[in-house]
Amino acid sequence: MASTLSMSGLTARVSAMQRPGVPANRGTRVVAAARPAVVRPRSIVPGMTSSRVAMAVRADASKPAGSNGAKLATVAQPAVEAESVPAKGKFVVPALAFAVAAAALTPAAPASAAAAAVVATVNQADTAWILISTALVLFMTIPGLSAFYAGIVKRKNMLSVLMQCFSLTCLMTILWYTVGYSLSFSEAGNSIIGGLDKAFMAGITKASIWETIPEALWALYQMTFAIITPALMVGSFVERMKFNSVMWYCALWMFAVYFPACHMVWGPGGFMAAKGVMDFAGGIVVHITAGIGALVGASVLGPRKENKMIAGNLVLTVLGTGMLWVGWYGFNGGSALAAGADAAFACVATQIAAAAAASVWAIQDIKETGKASMLGIATGSIAGLATVTPCAGFVGPLGALMLGVAAGVVCRFFSLVVKEKYGYDDSLDVFGVHGVGGFLGTCMLGIVASPVFGGFNTDTTMMTQTIIQCTAAFATAAYTAVASYACLMLTKAITGGSLRVPEGAEQGEGLDMWCHGEACYSLSEGESAGGQPVPKVGV
Repeated sequence: MASTLSMSGLTARVSAMQRPGVPANRGTRVVAAARPAVVRPRSIVPGMTSSRVAMAVRADASKPAGSNGAKLATVAQPAVEAESVPAKGKFVVPALAFAVAAAALTPAAPASAAAAAVVATVNQADTAWILISTALVLFMTIPGLSAFYAGIVKRKNMLSVLMQCFSLTCLMTILWYTVGYSLSFSEAGNSIIGGLDKAFMAGITKASIWETIPEALWALYQMTFAIITPALMVGSFVERMKFNSVMWYCALWMFAVYFPACHMVWGPGGFMAAKGVMDFAGGIVVHITAGIGALVGASVLGPRKENKMIAGNLVLTVLGTGMLWVGWYGFNGGSALAAGADAAFACVATQIAAAAAASVWAIQDIKETGKASMLGIATGSIAGLATVTPCAGFVGPLGALMLGVAAGVVCRFFSLVVKEKYGYDDSLDVFGVHGVGGFLGTCMLGIVASPVFGGFNTDTTMMTQTIIQCTAAFATAAYTAVASYACLMLTKAITGGSLRVPEGAEQGEGLDMWCHGEACYSLSEGESAGGQPVPKVGV
Protein backbone atom coordinates (compact mmCIF):
# COMPACT_ATOMS: atom_id res chain seq x y z
CA MET A 1 0.00 0.00 0.00
CA ALA A 2 2.77 2.39 0.91
CA SER A 3 4.53 1.69 -2.33
CA THR A 4 1.33 2.40 -4.21
CA LEU A 5 0.88 5.69 -2.36
CA SER A 6 4.45 6.65 -3.12
CA MET A 7 3.98 6.19 -6.83
CA SER A 8 0.65 8.05 -6.70
CA GLY A 9 2.37 10.99 -5.08
CA LEU A 10 5.00 10.94 -7.78
CA THR A 11 2.32 10.95 -10.46
CA ALA A 12 0.68 13.95 -8.82
CA ARG A 13 3.96 15.82 -8.74
CA VAL A 14 4.61 15.11 -12.39
CA SER A 15 1.08 16.19 -13.36
CA ALA A 16 1.41 19.45 -11.45
CA MET A 17 4.26 20.50 -13.68
CA GLN A 18 2.46 19.91 -16.95
CA ARG A 19 0.84 22.61 -19.05
CA PRO A 20 -2.91 23.00 -18.80
CA GLY A 21 -4.69 20.86 -21.31
CA VAL A 22 -1.77 18.51 -21.76
CA PRO A 23 -3.01 14.96 -21.25
CA ALA A 24 -1.69 13.19 -18.19
CA ASN A 25 -0.35 10.39 -20.33
CA ARG A 26 1.89 12.81 -22.24
CA GLY A 27 5.46 13.85 -21.57
CA THR A 28 7.53 12.31 -18.81
CA ARG A 29 6.78 8.66 -18.27
CA VAL A 30 7.65 6.12 -15.61
CA VAL A 31 9.42 3.15 -17.09
CA ALA A 32 11.33 0.21 -15.75
CA ALA A 33 14.33 0.63 -18.00
CA ALA A 34 15.27 3.05 -20.72
CA ARG A 35 18.16 4.34 -22.71
CA PRO A 36 19.99 7.05 -20.75
CA ALA A 37 18.52 10.43 -21.59
CA VAL A 38 19.45 14.01 -20.83
CA VAL A 39 16.24 15.61 -19.61
CA ARG A 40 15.60 19.30 -20.00
CA PRO A 41 13.37 21.33 -17.67
CA ARG A 42 9.65 21.24 -18.31
CA SER A 43 9.10 24.49 -16.49
CA ILE A 44 9.10 27.26 -19.05
CA VAL A 45 8.13 26.49 -22.60
CA PRO A 46 5.62 28.12 -24.95
CA GLY A 47 2.17 26.99 -23.96
CA MET A 48 2.71 26.27 -20.28
CA THR A 49 0.57 28.14 -17.80
CA SER A 50 2.99 30.58 -16.29
CA SER A 51 1.27 30.61 -12.91
CA ARG A 52 2.28 26.97 -12.57
CA VAL A 53 5.74 27.93 -13.71
CA ALA A 54 5.80 30.57 -11.02
CA MET A 55 4.77 27.95 -8.48
CA ALA A 56 7.66 25.76 -9.55
CA VAL A 57 10.08 28.67 -9.40
CA ARG A 58 8.85 29.82 -5.99
CA ALA A 59 9.18 26.29 -4.71
CA ASP A 60 12.78 26.45 -5.90
CA ALA A 61 13.62 29.53 -3.83
CA SER A 62 15.03 27.49 -0.98
CA LYS A 63 17.27 25.46 -3.27
CA PRO A 64 20.86 26.32 -4.13
CA ALA A 65 21.38 28.70 -7.03
CA GLY A 66 21.22 27.01 -10.38
CA SER A 67 18.78 24.31 -9.32
CA ASN A 68 15.47 24.02 -11.09
CA GLY A 69 12.43 22.71 -9.26
CA ALA A 70 10.71 21.72 -12.45
CA LYS A 71 13.59 19.62 -13.61
CA LEU A 72 12.87 15.97 -13.08
CA ALA A 73 16.25 14.47 -12.42
CA THR A 74 16.87 11.62 -14.57
CA VAL A 75 19.28 9.55 -16.27
CA ALA A 76 17.77 6.09 -16.32
CA GLN A 77 19.78 3.35 -14.70
CA PRO A 78 20.19 0.09 -16.53
CA ALA A 79 17.63 -2.49 -15.54
CA VAL A 80 19.07 -5.28 -13.43
CA GLU A 81 17.37 -8.61 -13.71
CA ALA A 82 16.87 -10.47 -10.48
CA GLU A 83 18.86 -13.69 -10.32
CA SER A 84 16.65 -16.65 -10.95
CA VAL A 85 16.61 -18.91 -7.87
CA PRO A 86 14.61 -22.11 -7.97
CA ALA A 87 12.24 -22.61 -5.07
CA LYS A 88 10.29 -25.58 -3.93
CA GLY A 89 6.53 -25.34 -4.16
CA LYS A 90 5.94 -25.54 -0.39
CA PHE A 91 7.92 -22.32 0.15
CA VAL A 92 6.21 -20.25 -2.54
CA VAL A 93 3.10 -19.17 -0.57
CA PRO A 94 4.98 -18.19 2.65
CA ALA A 95 7.53 -16.33 0.57
CA LEU A 96 4.84 -14.35 -1.24
CA ALA A 97 3.10 -13.53 2.03
CA PHE A 98 6.36 -12.30 3.54
CA ALA A 99 7.07 -10.14 0.48
CA VAL A 100 3.63 -8.50 0.62
CA ALA A 101 3.97 -7.79 4.35
CA ALA A 102 7.42 -6.30 3.89
CA ALA A 103 6.18 -4.03 1.12
CA ALA A 104 3.27 -2.82 3.24
CA LEU A 105 5.51 -2.00 6.22
CA THR A 106 8.29 -0.36 4.23
CA PRO A 107 8.17 3.48 4.36
CA ALA A 108 7.56 5.31 1.09
CA ALA A 109 10.73 6.04 -0.84
CA PRO A 110 11.97 9.63 -0.69
CA ALA A 111 10.84 11.88 -3.54
CA SER A 112 14.38 12.08 -4.87
CA ALA A 113 14.62 8.33 -5.11
CA ALA A 114 11.22 8.09 -6.74
CA ALA A 115 12.11 10.82 -9.20
CA ALA A 116 15.12 8.82 -10.28
CA ALA A 117 12.70 6.38 -11.87
CA VAL A 118 11.17 9.13 -14.02
CA VAL A 119 12.70 9.48 -17.44
CA ALA A 120 11.74 11.39 -20.53
CA THR A 121 11.09 9.50 -23.72
CA VAL A 122 10.68 10.74 -27.27
CA ASN A 123 7.12 10.70 -28.54
CA GLN A 124 7.16 10.00 -32.26
CA ALA A 125 3.87 11.79 -32.99
CA ASP A 126 5.01 14.92 -31.13
CA THR A 127 8.35 14.81 -32.91
CA ALA A 128 6.69 14.53 -36.32
CA TRP A 129 4.39 17.46 -35.57
CA ILE A 130 7.24 19.72 -34.44
CA LEU A 131 9.29 18.75 -37.50
CA ILE A 132 6.37 19.86 -39.68
CA SER A 133 5.87 23.01 -37.60
CA THR A 134 9.55 23.88 -37.91
CA ALA A 135 9.32 23.72 -41.69
CA LEU A 136 6.12 25.80 -41.63
CA VAL A 137 7.67 28.58 -39.54
CA LEU A 138 10.79 28.71 -41.70
CA PHE A 139 8.46 28.87 -44.71
CA MET A 140 6.93 31.99 -43.14
CA THR A 141 10.18 33.93 -43.63
CA ILE A 142 11.44 32.49 -46.89
CA PRO A 143 9.46 32.87 -49.01
CA GLY A 144 6.34 34.03 -47.09
CA LEU A 145 7.37 37.27 -45.41
CA SER A 146 9.85 38.05 -48.19
CA ALA A 147 7.11 37.87 -50.81
CA PHE A 148 4.60 39.78 -48.66
CA TYR A 149 7.00 42.70 -48.20
CA ALA A 150 8.50 42.65 -51.71
CA GLY A 151 5.12 42.94 -53.38
CA ILE A 152 4.28 46.16 -51.53
CA VAL A 153 7.43 48.19 -52.25
CA LYS A 154 8.36 49.88 -55.53
CA ARG A 155 9.66 47.62 -58.28
CA LYS A 156 13.15 49.11 -58.08
CA ASN A 157 13.43 48.02 -54.42
CA MET A 158 11.82 44.58 -54.49
CA LEU A 159 15.02 42.58 -54.78
CA SER A 160 16.58 44.41 -51.82
CA VAL A 161 13.74 43.27 -49.56
CA LEU A 162 14.06 39.67 -50.73
CA MET A 163 17.82 39.83 -50.21
CA GLN A 164 17.51 41.23 -46.69
CA CYS A 165 15.07 38.53 -45.56
CA PHE A 166 17.11 35.76 -47.16
CA SER A 167 20.39 37.04 -45.71
CA LEU A 168 18.88 37.43 -42.24
CA THR A 169 17.78 33.80 -42.41
CA CYS A 170 21.39 32.76 -42.93
CA LEU A 171 22.85 35.17 -40.37
CA MET A 172 20.36 34.30 -37.62
CA THR A 173 20.90 30.59 -38.16
CA ILE A 174 24.62 31.02 -37.51
CA LEU A 175 24.08 33.27 -34.49
CA TRP A 176 21.51 30.86 -33.03
CA TYR A 177 23.69 27.77 -33.21
CA THR A 178 26.83 29.50 -32.00
CA VAL A 179 25.52 31.36 -28.94
CA GLY A 180 21.85 32.24 -29.36
CA TYR A 181 20.33 28.98 -28.21
CA SER A 182 22.56 28.88 -25.15
CA LEU A 183 21.80 32.49 -24.19
CA SER A 184 18.08 31.80 -24.57
CA PHE A 185 17.64 28.37 -23.01
CA SER A 186 20.69 27.52 -20.93
CA GLU A 187 20.19 26.89 -17.22
CA ALA A 188 23.65 28.19 -16.39
CA GLY A 189 22.83 31.88 -16.54
CA ASN A 190 20.42 33.94 -14.47
CA SER A 191 16.80 35.04 -14.72
CA ILE A 192 17.60 37.63 -17.41
CA ILE A 193 19.92 35.78 -19.79
CA GLY A 194 21.23 32.24 -20.15
CA GLY A 195 24.84 31.16 -19.94
CA LEU A 196 27.26 29.96 -22.61
CA ASP A 197 27.49 26.34 -21.54
CA LYS A 198 25.55 25.30 -24.64
CA ALA A 199 27.41 27.50 -27.10
CA PHE A 200 27.88 25.67 -30.41
CA MET A 201 25.24 23.22 -29.09
CA ALA A 202 27.71 21.73 -26.63
CA GLY A 203 26.39 18.73 -24.72
CA ILE A 204 23.37 18.14 -26.94
CA THR A 205 23.27 14.58 -28.23
CA LYS A 206 20.72 12.26 -29.78
CA ALA A 207 19.76 11.26 -26.23
CA SER A 208 19.04 14.86 -25.14
CA ILE A 209 15.31 15.41 -24.69
CA TRP A 210 13.15 18.50 -24.16
CA GLU A 211 9.57 17.69 -23.24
CA THR A 212 8.83 14.72 -25.49
CA ILE A 213 10.96 15.71 -28.48
CA PRO A 214 14.72 15.62 -29.13
CA GLU A 215 16.41 18.73 -27.81
CA ALA A 216 18.06 19.23 -31.20
CA LEU A 217 14.58 19.58 -32.71
CA TRP A 218 13.52 21.99 -29.96
CA ALA A 219 16.55 24.15 -30.79
CA LEU A 220 15.75 23.97 -34.50
CA TYR A 221 12.13 24.95 -33.94
CA GLN A 222 13.09 27.90 -31.76
CA MET A 223 15.65 28.95 -34.36
CA THR A 224 12.84 29.65 -36.83
CA PHE A 225 11.34 32.13 -34.33
CA ALA A 226 14.73 33.80 -33.99
CA ILE A 227 14.89 34.10 -37.79
CA ILE A 228 11.51 35.68 -38.43
CA THR A 229 11.65 38.22 -35.58
CA PRO A 230 14.37 40.49 -37.03
CA ALA A 231 13.05 39.84 -40.54
CA LEU A 232 9.76 41.42 -39.48
CA MET A 233 11.59 44.67 -38.74
CA VAL A 234 12.79 44.92 -42.34
CA GLY A 235 9.36 46.22 -43.33
CA SER A 236 9.80 49.44 -41.36
CA PHE A 237 12.96 50.67 -43.10
CA VAL A 238 12.57 49.35 -46.65
CA GLU A 239 13.62 51.51 -49.62
CA ARG A 240 16.18 53.57 -47.67
CA MET A 241 18.42 51.57 -45.28
CA LYS A 242 21.76 50.22 -46.47
CA PHE A 243 22.15 46.46 -46.67
CA ASN A 244 25.11 46.32 -44.28
CA SER A 245 23.26 48.58 -41.83
CA VAL A 246 20.32 46.16 -41.80
CA MET A 247 22.59 43.21 -41.08
CA TRP A 248 24.52 44.95 -38.30
CA TYR A 249 21.43 46.38 -36.63
CA CYS A 250 19.60 43.05 -36.59
CA ALA A 251 22.65 41.15 -35.32
CA LEU A 252 23.25 43.58 -32.45
CA TRP A 253 19.53 43.73 -31.71
CA MET A 254 19.36 39.96 -31.21
CA PHE A 255 21.90 40.14 -28.38
CA ALA A 256 20.41 43.25 -26.80
CA VAL A 257 16.72 42.38 -27.13
CA TYR A 258 15.70 38.99 -28.49
CA PHE A 259 17.89 36.59 -26.54
CA PRO A 260 17.13 38.23 -23.15
CA ALA A 261 13.39 38.45 -23.92
CA CYS A 262 13.28 34.82 -25.02
CA HIS A 263 15.06 33.67 -21.86
CA MET A 264 12.94 35.79 -19.51
CA VAL A 265 9.65 34.52 -20.96
CA TRP A 266 10.44 30.96 -22.09
CA GLY A 267 13.85 30.04 -20.68
CA PRO A 268 14.61 28.03 -17.52
CA GLY A 269 14.15 30.27 -14.49
CA GLY A 270 13.12 33.24 -16.64
CA PHE A 271 12.23 36.45 -14.81
CA MET A 272 8.90 37.13 -16.51
CA ALA A 273 7.74 33.54 -16.32
CA ALA A 274 8.41 33.58 -12.59
CA LYS A 275 6.11 36.60 -12.33
CA GLY A 276 3.28 34.69 -13.98
CA VAL A 277 3.53 36.14 -17.50
CA MET A 278 1.85 34.02 -20.18
CA ASP A 279 2.94 34.02 -23.82
CA PHE A 280 1.89 30.99 -25.80
CA ALA A 281 3.75 31.56 -29.06
CA GLY A 282 5.50 34.92 -29.07
CA GLY A 283 3.28 37.95 -28.53
CA ILE A 284 5.96 39.43 -26.28
CA VAL A 285 9.06 37.61 -27.49
CA VAL A 286 8.41 38.12 -31.21
CA HIS A 287 5.77 40.73 -32.00
CA ILE A 288 6.18 43.40 -29.32
CA THR A 289 9.96 43.35 -29.60
CA ALA A 290 9.95 43.42 -33.41
CA GLY A 291 7.26 46.09 -33.54
CA ILE A 292 9.07 48.43 -31.16
CA GLY A 293 12.43 47.76 -32.80
CA ALA A 294 10.85 48.61 -36.15
CA LEU A 295 9.27 51.83 -34.85
CA VAL A 296 12.56 53.04 -33.37
CA GLY A 297 14.35 52.17 -36.60
CA ALA A 298 11.84 54.06 -38.73
CA SER A 299 12.02 57.09 -36.43
CA VAL A 300 15.82 57.25 -36.42
CA LEU A 301 16.07 56.77 -40.20
CA GLY A 302 13.42 59.35 -40.99
CA PRO A 303 10.85 59.14 -43.78
CA ARG A 304 11.53 58.08 -47.34
CA LYS A 305 12.06 60.80 -49.93
CA GLU A 306 9.26 59.22 -51.91
CA ASN A 307 7.00 57.78 -49.26
CA LYS A 308 3.91 57.38 -51.38
CA MET A 309 3.00 53.70 -51.42
CA ILE A 310 3.34 52.27 -54.91
CA ALA A 311 2.95 48.51 -54.71
CA GLY A 312 5.15 46.75 -57.23
CA ASN A 313 3.26 43.46 -57.36
CA LEU A 314 0.21 42.84 -55.18
CA VAL A 315 -0.07 39.29 -56.52
CA LEU A 316 3.24 38.57 -54.81
CA THR A 317 1.88 40.11 -51.61
CA VAL A 318 -1.25 37.95 -51.73
CA LEU A 319 0.85 34.83 -52.23
CA GLY A 320 3.05 35.88 -49.32
CA THR A 321 -0.02 36.44 -47.16
CA GLY A 322 -1.22 32.92 -47.88
CA MET A 323 2.18 31.48 -47.01
CA LEU A 324 2.25 33.41 -43.74
CA TRP A 325 -1.28 32.32 -42.83
CA VAL A 326 -0.54 28.65 -43.46
CA GLY A 327 2.82 28.91 -41.73
CA TRP A 328 1.15 30.37 -38.65
CA TYR A 329 -0.35 26.94 -37.99
CA GLY A 330 3.18 25.80 -37.20
CA PHE A 331 3.94 29.03 -35.35
CA ASN A 332 0.98 28.76 -32.97
CA GLY A 333 0.00 25.10 -33.22
CA GLY A 334 3.58 23.93 -32.91
CA SER A 335 4.04 25.91 -29.70
CA ALA A 336 1.85 23.32 -27.98
CA LEU A 337 4.87 21.00 -28.39
CA ALA A 338 2.52 18.06 -28.84
CA ALA A 339 0.29 16.57 -31.49
CA GLY A 340 -2.89 16.82 -29.44
CA ALA A 341 -5.76 18.99 -28.26
CA ASP A 342 -3.53 21.96 -27.40
CA ALA A 343 -2.28 22.16 -30.97
CA ALA A 344 -5.78 21.70 -32.38
CA PHE A 345 -7.28 24.52 -30.31
CA ALA A 346 -4.33 26.79 -31.12
CA CYS A 347 -4.91 26.25 -34.84
CA VAL A 348 -8.65 26.85 -34.47
CA ALA A 349 -7.99 30.13 -32.67
CA THR A 350 -5.44 31.11 -35.32
CA GLN A 351 -7.88 30.61 -38.18
CA ILE A 352 -10.78 32.43 -36.52
CA ALA A 353 -8.73 35.45 -35.43
CA ALA A 354 -7.17 35.92 -38.87
CA ALA A 355 -10.51 35.68 -40.66
CA ALA A 356 -12.24 38.03 -38.23
CA ALA A 357 -9.52 40.69 -38.41
CA ALA A 358 -9.39 40.58 -42.21
CA SER A 359 -13.17 40.91 -42.43
CA VAL A 360 -13.35 43.83 -40.01
CA TRP A 361 -10.50 45.62 -41.83
CA ALA A 362 -12.26 45.17 -45.19
CA ILE A 363 -15.59 46.40 -43.82
CA GLN A 364 -13.94 49.60 -42.62
CA ASP A 365 -12.27 50.09 -46.01
CA ILE A 366 -15.64 49.78 -47.74
CA LYS A 367 -17.26 52.17 -45.28
CA GLU A 368 -14.58 54.83 -45.79
CA THR A 369 -13.75 54.51 -49.50
CA GLY A 370 -16.57 52.48 -50.98
CA LYS A 371 -14.09 49.82 -52.08
CA ALA A 372 -12.59 46.73 -50.51
CA SER A 373 -8.78 46.84 -50.70
CA MET A 374 -6.81 43.67 -51.43
CA LEU A 375 -3.83 45.08 -49.55
CA GLY A 376 -6.15 46.01 -46.69
CA ILE A 377 -7.68 42.57 -46.27
CA ALA A 378 -4.24 40.94 -46.52
CA THR A 379 -2.82 43.27 -43.88
CA GLY A 380 -5.86 42.71 -41.68
CA SER A 381 -5.36 38.95 -41.70
CA ILE A 382 -1.73 39.38 -40.59
CA ALA A 383 -2.89 41.70 -37.80
CA GLY A 384 -5.28 39.03 -36.56
CA LEU A 385 -2.57 36.38 -36.67
CA ALA A 386 -0.15 38.56 -34.71
CA THR A 387 -2.78 39.42 -32.11
CA VAL A 388 -3.84 35.84 -31.41
CA THR A 389 -0.24 34.60 -31.11
CA PRO A 390 0.24 35.10 -27.34
CA CYS A 391 -3.19 33.63 -26.61
CA ALA A 392 -3.61 30.83 -29.16
CA GLY A 393 -3.40 27.84 -26.83
CA PHE A 394 -5.29 29.51 -23.99
CA VAL A 395 -8.47 30.66 -25.76
CA GLY A 396 -11.57 29.09 -27.23
CA PRO A 397 -13.38 30.12 -30.43
CA LEU A 398 -15.21 33.02 -28.76
CA GLY A 399 -11.99 34.47 -27.38
CA ALA A 400 -10.32 34.13 -30.78
CA LEU A 401 -13.20 35.98 -32.42
CA MET A 402 -12.91 38.79 -29.88
CA LEU A 403 -9.18 39.07 -30.56
CA GLY A 404 -9.72 39.18 -34.32
CA VAL A 405 -12.34 41.90 -34.16
CA ALA A 406 -10.17 43.98 -31.82
CA ALA A 407 -7.16 43.54 -34.11
CA GLY A 408 -9.12 44.64 -37.17
CA VAL A 409 -10.11 47.88 -35.47
CA VAL A 410 -7.09 48.79 -33.32
CA CYS A 411 -4.28 47.73 -35.67
CA ARG A 412 -5.92 49.51 -38.60
CA PHE A 413 -6.29 52.67 -36.51
CA PHE A 414 -2.58 52.68 -35.66
CA SER A 415 -1.51 51.78 -39.20
CA LEU A 416 -3.52 54.54 -40.87
CA VAL A 417 -4.53 57.24 -38.39
CA VAL A 418 -1.78 57.29 -35.76
CA LYS A 419 1.04 56.88 -38.30
CA GLU A 420 -0.22 59.79 -40.37
CA LYS A 421 -0.79 62.00 -37.34
CA TYR A 422 2.70 61.57 -35.90
CA GLY A 423 4.52 61.36 -39.23
CA TYR A 424 6.78 58.35 -38.68
CA ASP A 425 7.41 56.34 -41.84
CA ASP A 426 6.79 52.77 -40.71
CA SER A 427 6.78 51.79 -44.36
CA LEU A 428 4.96 48.45 -44.21
CA ASP A 429 3.21 48.95 -40.85
CA VAL A 430 5.37 46.62 -38.80
CA PHE A 431 4.60 48.55 -35.63
CA GLY A 432 0.92 49.01 -36.43
CA VAL A 433 0.38 45.34 -37.25
CA HIS A 434 2.91 43.36 -35.22
CA GLY A 435 3.81 45.72 -32.39
CA VAL A 436 0.25 46.84 -31.68
CA GLY A 437 -1.15 43.37 -32.43
CA GLY A 438 1.28 41.65 -30.06
CA PHE A 439 0.63 44.29 -27.40
CA LEU A 440 -3.13 43.98 -27.79
CA GLY A 441 -3.11 40.19 -27.63
CA THR A 442 -0.78 40.14 -24.63
CA CYS A 443 -2.96 42.56 -22.66
CA MET A 444 -6.25 40.90 -23.65
CA LEU A 445 -4.99 37.43 -22.72
CA GLY A 446 -6.12 37.73 -19.13
CA ILE A 447 -9.66 38.37 -20.38
CA VAL A 448 -10.06 36.02 -23.34
CA ALA A 449 -8.22 33.14 -21.65
CA SER A 450 -10.73 33.19 -18.80
CA PRO A 451 -13.30 30.36 -18.70
CA VAL A 452 -15.93 33.12 -18.82
CA PHE A 453 -15.13 33.48 -22.52
CA GLY A 454 -14.36 29.83 -23.17
CA GLY A 455 -10.66 30.03 -22.27
CA PHE A 456 -8.53 27.54 -20.38
CA ASN A 457 -6.72 29.63 -17.75
CA THR A 458 -8.08 28.61 -14.35
CA ASP A 459 -4.99 29.40 -12.27
CA THR A 460 -5.51 33.15 -11.80
CA THR A 461 -8.38 35.60 -11.87
CA MET A 462 -9.13 37.68 -14.94
CA MET A 463 -8.05 40.91 -13.26
CA THR A 464 -4.84 39.51 -11.79
CA GLN A 465 -3.69 38.00 -15.07
CA THR A 466 -4.55 41.16 -17.01
CA ILE A 467 -2.42 43.29 -14.68
CA ILE A 468 0.48 40.85 -15.04
CA GLN A 469 0.19 40.83 -18.83
CA CYS A 470 -0.08 44.61 -19.21
CA THR A 471 2.91 45.17 -16.94
CA ALA A 472 5.00 42.75 -18.98
CA ALA A 473 3.93 44.35 -22.27
CA PHE A 474 4.79 47.89 -21.16
CA ALA A 475 8.09 46.81 -19.59
CA THR A 476 9.12 44.93 -22.74
CA ALA A 477 8.21 47.87 -24.97
CA ALA A 478 10.17 50.35 -22.85
CA TYR A 479 13.28 48.20 -22.65
CA THR A 480 13.16 47.33 -26.36
CA ALA A 481 12.90 51.00 -27.32
CA VAL A 482 16.02 51.95 -25.37
CA ALA A 483 18.02 48.91 -26.48
CA SER A 484 17.00 49.34 -30.12
CA TYR A 485 18.12 52.97 -30.15
CA ALA A 486 21.48 51.98 -28.70
CA CYS A 487 21.88 49.28 -31.36
CA LEU A 488 21.11 51.79 -34.12
CA MET A 489 23.68 54.25 -32.82
CA LEU A 490 26.31 51.52 -32.63
CA THR A 491 25.39 50.36 -36.13
CA LYS A 492 25.73 53.90 -37.41
CA ALA A 493 29.23 54.12 -35.98
CA ILE A 494 30.24 50.75 -37.44
CA THR A 495 28.90 51.45 -40.94
CA GLY A 496 30.59 54.79 -41.53
CA GLY A 497 28.24 57.26 -39.89
CA SER A 498 25.21 56.74 -42.13
CA LEU A 499 22.41 54.20 -42.02
CA ARG A 500 20.79 55.26 -45.30
CA VAL A 501 21.64 54.87 -48.95
CA PRO A 502 22.52 58.10 -50.81
CA GLU A 503 19.60 60.27 -51.85
CA GLY A 504 20.40 59.71 -55.50
CA ALA A 505 20.13 55.95 -55.10
CA GLU A 506 16.90 56.21 -53.14
CA GLN A 507 15.17 58.49 -55.63
CA GLY A 508 16.87 57.23 -58.74
CA GLU A 509 18.07 53.71 -59.48
CA GLY A 510 16.72 52.18 -56.28
CA LEU A 511 18.24 49.81 -53.75
CA ASP A 512 18.21 46.81 -56.05
CA MET A 513 20.83 48.24 -58.36
CA TRP A 514 22.69 50.36 -55.79
CA CYS A 515 23.06 47.64 -53.15
CA HIS A 516 23.09 44.48 -55.23
CA GLY A 517 23.67 45.36 -58.87
CA GLU A 518 20.66 43.35 -59.94
CA ALA A 519 17.06 44.03 -60.90
CA CYS A 520 14.08 42.05 -59.69
CA TYR A 521 12.57 41.96 -63.17
CA SER A 522 14.20 41.21 -66.51
CA LEU A 523 12.99 44.10 -68.65
CA SER A 524 13.16 44.62 -72.37
CA GLU A 525 15.94 46.70 -73.88
CA GLY A 526 15.29 50.39 -73.42
CA GLU A 527 12.99 49.95 -70.43
CA SER A 528 14.07 51.28 -67.06
CA ALA A 529 14.01 49.90 -63.52
CA GLY A 530 13.96 52.99 -61.34
CA GLY A 531 15.92 55.09 -63.79
CA GLN A 532 18.61 52.47 -64.49
CA PRO A 533 18.71 51.23 -68.11
CA VAL A 534 18.54 47.46 -68.26
CA PRO A 535 20.21 45.56 -71.12
CA LYS A 536 18.26 43.06 -73.15
CA VAL A 537 18.07 39.73 -71.37
CA GLY A 538 17.35 36.40 -73.02
CA VAL A 539 14.27 34.51 -71.93
